[in-house]
Amino acid sequence: MIESITLTGAASYTGPAVILNGLSQINFVYGSNGSGKTTISRVIADQAGHPTCTVGWKGGLPVQAMVYNRDFVERNFDQSTDLKGVFTLGENQAETLGKIKAAKTDLDELKSKIENLTNTLHGDDGASGKKGELSALENALKEKCWTQKQKHDAKLHGAFEGYRNNKEGFKTKILQELAVNTSALSPLTDLEKKCASIFGTTPTTEPAIPAIDAATLIAHETNPILKKRVIGKEDVDIAAMIKKLGNSDWVRQGRSYYDINDGICPFCQQSTDEAFAKSLEDYFDESFITETKAIDELASNYITNAERLQQQINGIVDAPSRFLDIEKLKSEKQLLESKITINIQRLAEKKKEASQIIELESLGNVISEIKSLIDAANTAVSTHNTMVNNLAQERRTLTSQVWKFVLDELKADLEDYQNKAEAIKRAVNSLDEKITANNTKKTQKEAEIRELEKQTTSVQPTIDAINTLLRSFGFNGFSLAKAENGTSYKLLRADGSDAKDTLSEGEKTFVTFLYFYHLLKGSDTESGMTTDRIVVIDDPVSSLDSDILFIVGSLIKGLFDEVRSGAGLIKQIFVLTHNVYFHKEVTFNPKRTEKAMNEETFWVVRKAGLVSRIERHESNPIKTSYELLWAEVRRQDTSKLTIQNTLRRILENYFKILGGVDPDKLCAMFEGKERLICKSLFSWVNDGSHFAHDDLYIAIDDATVDNYLNVFRAIFEKAEHLAHYRMMMGEAHDDEAADQAAVAMQ
Repeated sequence: MIESITLTGAASYTGPAVILNGLSQINFVYGSNGSGKTTISRVIADQAGHPTCTVGWKGGLPVQAMVYNRDFVERNFDQSTDLKGVFTLGENQAETLGKIKAAKTDLDELKSKIENLTNTLHGDDGASGKKGELSALENALKEKCWTQKQKHDAKLHGAFEGYRNNKEGFKTKILQELAVNTSALSPLTDLEKKCASIFGTTPTTEPAIPAIDAATLIAHETNPILKKRVIGKEDVDIAAMIKKLGNSDWVRQGRSYYDINDGICPFCQQSTDEAFAKSLEDYFDESFITETKAIDELASNYITNAERLQQQINGIVDAPSRFLDIEKLKSEKQLLESKITINIQRLAEKKKEASQIIELESLGNVISEIKSLIDAANTAVSTHNTMVNNLAQERRTLTSQVWKFVLDELKADLEDYQNKAEAIKRAVNSLDEKITANNTKKTQKEAEIRELEKQTTSVQPTIDAINTLLRSFGFNGFSLAKAENGTSYKLLRADGSDAKDTLSEGEKTFVTFLYFYHLLKGSDTESGMTTDRIVVIDDPVSSLDSDILFIVGSLIKGLFDEVRSGAGLIKQIFVLTHNVYFHKEVTFNPKRTEKAMNEETFWVVRKAGLVSRIERHESNPIKTSYELLWAEVRRQDTSKLTIQNTLRRILENYFKILGGVDPDKLCAMFEGKERLICKSLFSWVNDGSHFAHDDLYIAIDDATVDNYLNVFRAIFEKAEHLAHYRMMMGEAHDDEAADQAAVAMQ
């Protein structure tokens, strides 16, 4: 059975997709000519020919669709010399028929199993079941994976390239990586730094930071002169006094003034002799001068070496590498400079007082720290340059590391997903295997039935049945006969001549429908007459008069009974029509209240502009043709071709609804021609005008139309129901008339 039909991109269904869902066993579709009904029948008949449309079958099991529409008429009547024979099962081969019945029971059981398995797999709605569980599980994992992507996308997006705009793709990548990723787990901060470098602007090689040379400067710290007291010669006569006073440095400083003061002592301002000058000279001998010079050179060299080192470090600071901890370096540089300043001051003191013992601040630790910073930066530079020289591989490695990190964050979720998915997939695979196995059995059983059917089929019963119907309905001018090939039909006149090309439209329509009707009970091949089927009947009453319209409607309603009982081969039926009266006839069901019954649905097809749309109705949308008939009478351009039928139908509907009205008494109130017109209208009613079709008419002129309309109004007036007439014609405007109309409708 068809559960839904989606129409889009076909014929006039060019707007948003139109969906007929919740279809039942019996489905009525009403719409005017050209509104889009036939497209529905064509999609059901040939879904492959309408790839943009879909037909949803219950349990995913398509059933043979037998469609009566103008394509069927053209294919089987207009284009063919003969009608294909309708094969039906013979009734005199009880054993074979029993085998067919048993095989059909087995086939129905297999179909039921397949349907139940399919429902378990896909659910009643096609979106639940085990597949639905798996889909929900997949969607849940997809959202969790996407949450991790969004969490890290700002800094790790380079590794996600190709999966950043696709939730499903990202989840699939996660599962792929879960199976193959063996990378080591790295901290997030490291990954972010690497991503910024590797996936940022295409990197270039970086220069190494120059090394600093502080060995010479540090070596000054151990110079022996720093710990030596530099004093004069001790065996000079004044040495004892200088030593006792401990003022060697003071004497040395004053000596420079003595030399330029013409022998006058700069301390006491008294004249000295040559012996004293000799003693001073001897005291500050060559050794003293050498050691003093060594102190001077040490102080000078220390300053020079310190300035050189500071220049090297300043150069590094002024053009810092992005891999260098520049703030730490600046801090160490400041510490170094403060120690150098202290050491220069101490050396200056040593120069001033050579007899002092001094110790320089050690630069070893701070120099070592600076070198460590530079070495660490150069290691990073080397790593970076290696990466740049092998960028493609580095990107692959980093990408793998990033996915490994995301896998680790999703570890619990992935474990839960794998456990649940594995169980569901086992169930899905089992169901798929069972469905496949039962489908194989189904195919075998269908082949068995076809072979059995071939043993007991005939086209003659259909010939006899159709000819019986034709004769009973007054079609005596032609009949069906078996063609020469024994498997087709031909239409013959009573004299044996071919009747196919001389049939009227009504005859052609009726015989083609009868052919289709009997085809529903059989097959146009030697097998297939016991297969389940759905039936689509699209406007079967064109060119039929009222009596035949009634017969067609009765035959179709007989099919409804078969569908409702579930005993026959027809499992579902669609009836599409533009004819109000046929719709009313074929949908009539005394058991129906206002709402549609459980086994039926009602639809209306409308075309707005060039686009078709379909509306579902909870009850029969064409409740009665009554209002439509009055609308026709109200028209200023009332058609004289159909006015008789219109007036007759109004009288039928109204007076049958009220009941108890004697038409003869009403007609007796008229005289002459008006009485004849009145009788003609009521005689049609009594003759069964409710089967009339609006294509049936008698040609009349405008004057006759006016006469009919006048008598029509007079009937309501004489029957004392003028208020109802005025209400339906839009002439009633006062409350009294409205009240009378309400009473008349009760």
